[in-house]
Amino acid sequence: MFKKLFGNKQVEEQLVAPLNGKVVPLDEVDDPVFNQRMMGDGVAIEPVDGKVVSPVDGEIVQLFPTNHAVGIKTKSGVEVLVHIGLETVSMEGEGFEGHVKAGDKVKAGDHLISFDPALVTEKAKSTITPIVITNFDDIVESFDPAYTDSSQAGETVIATLQTK
Repeated sequence: MFKKLFGNKQVEEQLVAPLNGKVVPLDEVDDPVFNQRMMGDGVAIEPVDGKVVSPVDGEIVQLFPTNHAVGIKTKSGVEVLVHIGLETVSMEGEGFEGHVKAGDKVKAGDHLISFDPALVTEKAKSTITPIVITNFDDIVESFDPAYTDSSQAGETVIATLQTK
């Protein structure tokens, strides 16, 4: 989901929703690591179910051992982190199932992780899921988020960015 621009190496990338739900600014995430953009910039989704798909075409660079987060790198070098919920690492993988591994090539919309939203609600701080470009400062020239009350996983464009 990218196109090369003629005459230079800049690339336009589109991120699609990795979950069904409401797309909100990172400012609404009740965690300073995300709302102060310590890990990078992006958006967040308040999910309505427990299926996580890839927001981009790329390669899985990391599936956390607890299956609560996954990192994907696009061909143009954009690194995207999908972090399911807040303080979910403390669940030690309970309620999460990974469907990919590091090194796997994925397309936008491919199934990455399943999780139990009710269990996350019960055992963690929140189900809100940040989608963050971890190398934002190094690679992103412009970023245009698209907030919506109802995103469709694998279909709704939630952000467009231009690389440097």
